[in-house]
Amino acid sequence: MANTRRSPERRVDALTRERILDVAIDLLDSGGESGLTFRALASRLETGHGAIQWHVANKSELLKAAVAVAVARAMDEPGPGAPPREAIHAVALGVFDAIDAHPWIGGQLARPPWQATMLQIFEHIGRQVQALGAPAAAQFTSTSALLHYIIGAGGQNATNSRSPVALGDRQHVLDTIARNWEGLDPNEYPFTRTMAGQLREHDDRAKFLAGIDFILAGMMVSR
Repeated sequence: MANTRRSPERRVDALTRERILDVAIDLLDSGGESGLTFRALASRLETGHGAIQWHVANKSELLKAAVAVAVARAMDEPGPGAPPREAIHAVALGVFDAIDAHPWIGGQLARPPWQATMLQIFEHIGRQVQALGAPAAAQFTSTSALLHYIIGAGGQNATNSRSPVALGDRQHVLDTIARNWEGLDPNEYPFTRTMAGQLREHDDRAKFLAGIDFILAGMMVSR
């Protein structure tokens, strides 16, 4: 009697490391680090744990790889010969945009010991700090200050943009907050009241880059 059993169909969407990381990033975006489990990953990929671990050994490796991919996709590398300040801006905005799109990245980057992606960012910024002519004694402090500012400001921006208050129209939110500032007691908040207009009109990315430039200006004064 002839064997009528059909051989298993070959999967068109073969499992790859890239596909695993794409799904891992989706799970992190929707549920944070706690939402990324091998069970959830296997379910989404319709495969077993062993097939996934052939490409990625454990969750720690998976998180590091997901961070590397997400940051690399957001990074717009400056062209060869770009001025140091422009190159720092490009790296800073790349990290800022990566954290804005994937808020979990900030915590992963800052987690000790630094992973490869954080070291690469530190290296990129440090080379440009050297190219700007910062004193050797100030290079570590300057590069560290820039890095901490980028991660911190990026994380704060991502938190603000996802808060319940910010889910509406951005300008309406800023107008509402600015009106509240204008109505503050002038004796308790003499400075904050005067900032209401700037709050209403500010651009998040421009303000972020201005902070970078303040750090760079202070670095050069310390010569």
